[in-house]
Amino acid sequence: MRRMREDLLRADYLATGVLDAIGEQGQAGLTRNHTFAASRALAGRDDPLATLIRLFVLQERQPAEHVSRALDVPSLLELGILARVGDGIVATVDVRPFEDDTDATSGWVVSDHTAGLDTRECPPRPDHVLGMSPASASLAQITSRRHVGQALDLGTGSGVQSLHLMGHADRVVATDVNPRALTLAGLTFALNEVEVTTKLGSLYEPVQGQTFDLITTNPPFVISPHLGPRLVYRETELESDDLMRAVVAGAAPVLNQGGSLHVVGNWAHISEMDWQDHVAGWVPPGCDAFIVQREVLDPYEYIEIWLADAGIRGKPAYLQDYRQWLDYFDALKIEAVGMGWITMVKTGSATPTVTAEQWPHPVSQLVSEDLMALVGAMEYRSWSREEILARRWVLAPGAVQEVTSLPGRPEEPLHTVLRRSDGLQRAIEVDAGLGGILGACDGELTLGQIIDAVARLVEVDPLDFQARMTPELATLISRTWLTPVRDEGSGLA
Repeated sequence: MRRMREDLLRADYLATGVLDAIGEQGQAGLTRNHTFAASRALAGRDDPLATLIRLFVLQERQPAEHVSRALDVPSLLELGILARVGDGIVATVDVRPFEDDTDATSGWVVSDHTAGLDTRECPPRPDHVLGMSPASASLAQITSRRHVGQALDLGTGSGVQSLHLMGHADRVVATDVNPRALTLAGLTFALNEVEVTTKLGSLYEPVQGQTFDLITTNPPFVISPHLGPRLVYRETELESDDLMRAVVAGAAPVLNQGGSLHVVGNWAHISEMDWQDHVAGWVPPGCDAFIVQREVLDPYEYIEIWLADAGIRGKPAYLQDYRQWLDYFDALKIEAVGMGWITMVKTGSATPTVTAEQWPHPVSQLVSEDLMALVGAMEYRSWSREEILARRWVLAPGAVQEVTSLPGRPEEPLHTVLRRSDGLQRAIEVDAGLGGILGACDGELTLGQIIDAVARLVEVDPLDFQARMTPELATLISRTWLTPVRDEGSGLA
């Protein structure tokens, strides 16, 4: 694989090189599963970069002499990465360059070819190994980037999460129930020259007896009946969202104290039950969690997405499978399906503290730090009113104030909003009293002192003002708008 790596580098087969070659329209077309724009951008070119893009990304057979100018064909034929078809060469796998500016991770990911490219009728094989996807990008975004000793990539697939983990973990273990996934992930690791331990097996069974500081996973979360050959990358033999439950509920024994679990997945909305209670019930004793629901799909939209993913649109089995899927949801009383993130930390709490909220709004990169902070802030919920008032607090960095007023009357603001640029990018409307308190939280005075000073400025009774503002401030503290200042030497906030 070292020779292949050198050949890819020599041809500039990198994320920026490919984007420059196919252009923004070509890249956009590929995200829609169409190659026409990219193919037209490469018209008239037979250089190694163009050959590699056609071979691996566009899934086109290439003349043997062109491929020989770009790659060591005999060794890759022996590895099974290339194959001869007639008088040409095809790639049996997708080798895709990628780059993530948020953690400076770059390299190549080896996976199976995208199924159904250009509307071709080629459903994925049961052991299909998915490449980079929106779900894998989301998982990388929500996974903590704090340095850890040992990390677990649970259900590694093509291995892309392990590449991210190698940037901030001393050791990485990657598991998968699919032997083909471990084979292709092994090629990913070899091509990127990283050392990752791989283990075959389901859930936490392959790592029994080991513990980790961080676990990241995008498990096969699709809620589906058993309609034929199971697509291992997206579904299991478990019912409903029991696989997601097993991932979350089973993590505690595998996590070190302070360790974190990061999950992207689906959960059922069951009739006569709040989805928040349903998912929060998965969190085991000793752990706290913050759950974000990003999207909710009705059964029809959900089923249509995954039937299309299986490549059976327009086939005789389509309507029959659709009806069976709907019957399956009816039997389980599933009214909708939520999609989102789970961040769980092993805190040692006897009773789990869990927050679950709907957040469909845009978020910033490295939202992981905000999610981790939100779990950490759960400890402040047990603080008494006196403790909160006696501490010194700092307003979240990056918070800005936006004031709206009528034209020509800036001295009479209609609305004042504080907005954050980090994490979930929350915003709150504030009046003179709350805005004054938050603006003065710079770590110099205690919250009690600030409230007293602001009460005098807005000319209200300090005790009444304190009683009214403290619950609202406690809520903002739990949402990381305020962070306590730690006293030097005491280790306490």
